[in-house]
Order: sequence, then C-alpha cells, then structure tokens
Amino acid sequence: MAAEKLTKARLIQILFLMTVLIAAFVWRTITYNDSKPADENAIQCQIKAGTCVFEEKQQELEITLSPTPAIAESPLIVQIGNVNVKPTATVEGINMFMGTIPVVFEQKGDVWLGHFSVPACVHPQMDWAMNLEQGGKKVIVKFTVIK
Repeated sequence: MAAEKLTKARLIQILFLMTVLIAAFVWRTITYNDSKPADENAIQCQIKAGTCVFEEKQQELEITLSPTPAIAESPLIVQIGNVNVKPTATVEGINMFMGTIPVVFEQKGDVWLGHFSVPACVHPQMDWAMNLEQGGKKVIVKFTVIK
C-alpha cells in the first residue's frame, strides 16, 4: 500500500481532503466565541478575619465564617445575613481537589447558618472555595483552613 504510485485520482482526493480540512480550520477560527465561564460572572469574596462584606444593587450581604482561624476536621459555620431566600452551597478545595462538600443551612432569626466540615490536608494550610447560590446570585467565597 505504501509503495503505490501517486495517481491523478489519488492526488485529487488528497487535495480535496486538505481543502476541506483547511476550510473547517478557517471557519472555526473566524466563528470562535470567547465565552466566559460561569465562575467569572460570580461575585468573588475572600474571607479574612472571619468576615466578608460586599454590596450589590444597594443590598449589603455579610458572610461570616467561624471559628477563626478555620481548622480542618472541625465543625465550621458560615453565617449569611440579610437573606430572604434559603441559600445552597458546596465547598471544594482550590489547591487540590478533595471532593465536593455540601453545606447544610438552617434559619436562625434573620440569618442563615450553614454547617460543614473540611478534611485535613497534607499541607499545613489549604485554600477552599465555597460556591454559594442564593436567589439567582452566585458568590464564590474563598477561605483558608489550617491543619
């Protein structure tokens, strides 16, 4: 097979396939749409000293993590104030993937308390991200947990 002569029909077939591939490449390059991932539309919040406060559309949202500093394999509580709709959240590791941890929320007065725990890592500290969704708003809350 490899030693076959290059006939006129074979040359036309090769040129036709190359034309199709080049056309597909050019078409894909021209019509490329650089869309943003869903996380880029979310509000980013870094918890330092236990609290993260930000305003959106004249509504202040306060997120508090306790205890401070956060310690691995111990119960952690996230408190979300000024919220009328029950939030949903999951926690995932930033430095390395250690699974997706659900956050269980309960309402106490005018705040929501979310309970969760993160596993210990081999590193002395690890960064985590809580993907919080409430009433159509997405917030990514980042925090650090020590061993």
